[in-house]
Amino acid sequence: MDFLITFLVSSIISLTFMIVFGNELLRQKKPNPPSPWKLPFLGNLHHLIGNLPPHQILRNLAQKYGPLMHLQIGEISALVVSSPPLAEKILKTHDLSFSNRAEFLILKITMYGCSDIAFSQYGEYWRQMRKICIVELLSPKNVRSFASIRRDEALNLIASLKAAAAANLGAGGNVIPINLTERIREYTSCMVSRAAFGGVSKEIRKAFVKLLKDSASRESTLDVVDLFPSFKILHPIMSRRNEMMKMREKFDEVLDRIIDQHCEKFARTKQGMGDSGQEDLVDVLLRVKESGDLQVQISNDNIKAIIMDVFIGATENPSTIMEWAMSEMIRNPNVMAKAQDEIRKSFRGKGAIQETDFQDLKYLMLVIKETLRLHPVLPILVGRKCREECEIDGYKIAINTMAMINVWAIGRDPEYWDDPESFKPERFENISADFTGTNFKYLPFGAGRRVCPGISFGLANVELALALLLYHFDWKLPNGLNSDDLDMSETVGITVTRKNDLQLLATLYEDPTNN
Repeated sequence: MDFLITFLVSSIISLTFMIVFGNELLRQKKPNPPSPWKLPFLGNLHHLIGNLPPHQILRNLAQKYGPLMHLQIGEISALVVSSPPLAEKILKTHDLSFSNRAEFLILKITMYGCSDIAFSQYGEYWRQMRKICIVELLSPKNVRSFASIRRDEALNLIASLKAAAAANLGAGGNVIPINLTERIREYTSCMVSRAAFGGVSKEIRKAFVKLLKDSASRESTLDVVDLFPSFKILHPIMSRRNEMMKMREKFDEVLDRIIDQHCEKFARTKQGMGDSGQEDLVDVLLRVKESGDLQVQISNDNIKAIIMDVFIGATENPSTIMEWAMSEMIRNPNVMAKAQDEIRKSFRGKGAIQETDFQDLKYLMLVIKETLRLHPVLPILVGRKCREECEIDGYKIAINTMAMINVWAIGRDPEYWDDPESFKPERFENISADFTGTNFKYLPFGAGRRVCPGISFGLANVELALALLLYHFDWKLPNGLNSDDLDMSETVGITVTRKNDLQLLATLYEDPTNN
């Protein structure tokens, strides 16, 4: 009997201990954030399949599961963030914890082992390369130094459009719309290739641009190696590695020719026989490599990776912004009229539009800001991988979890934006929001350590071209279409662009003061 009483008392004490301390342990072990239902092996992969682009699918899921959502994408553990306060926790409070990048197969191959700036891991190499690009290439002084190249290429764009408009004027009923998407991309690629490659032949520049265009659709897709790294039996059957390597070989062929030509130029300059004029991107990288001043060594493959990085960012981002800005102004004729009125008044009677006068174009900058709110070039910021366990909103986030900031969803959140689906540039008159990520409800280029370093370079290209397009031409849709008829469907590539090219009719504007 005494034994039974002792046993019962001991059991009650043990049970009480387990309940009290077990609950405490459960409280300490935080679950993952809310998540949609999962399938074995696939995880949440099936939720991401559909007709909508990924950023729209993720926004729809977040509306159901919350602004902090966990997804298991195959074997990838992902944290989807869809609100300004939570974005601030990732990009500011825990910026260092989330400063690494996910290394996907396409990036390892096309970016030479992820040795560029955008996709390299956080560390000394990344710091050194970023510093070189900011100090030597992307500083305000250097951006201004490329003004003559920008102007040349922008005037080439306008001249080609004037020729097309004149041809249509005399064509009677056979009016041919201008593919403005193609014209804008030609402008940005020519401008950036001259800044990056300098005196390299047009043939080589065009070959490089064509390769980028051909590879654009592949850049946004994950490989089976990324989704299921442990299922190696699938890799030889389903991986696109061989296809990617063939594309890499084509890039190697062109980039080797570019670097070789610059090496010859560099050698002549050292001997006092070459032109010591303005350096281009490749000149700078070769000079830095030769100097040996870096704390890390760089190879020709590293130089190729940075060329790819800078070229893609400086061509895709500005052209995408301009394409969407013109699309939104076509859909909102009152906005276009207001922007044109500002530009034409500012430059009326002047022989040429100068970049130094852009500070007077307040409304044009509002148009650009509003364009980037509705159409960020990267709707989901480049994934930031967790380097160390941390806590976000009460949840423990494991090492190697990939944070995906849906800035497209944040920019259209009715909790933070009035009438968020409408294009209203005036909203930015009373909002303190720049492009560098200081306001976490507006993050077109990210924030924190890994904010885009080329913002000023890209915006300079955008401002000049848009100002000239709006000054010299009146624009409308072809075939008698109304502004509401413009299809705004998206397609995902390196950036998110229009699904269908922007086809418009241009009528030449005559400045009355020039008559």
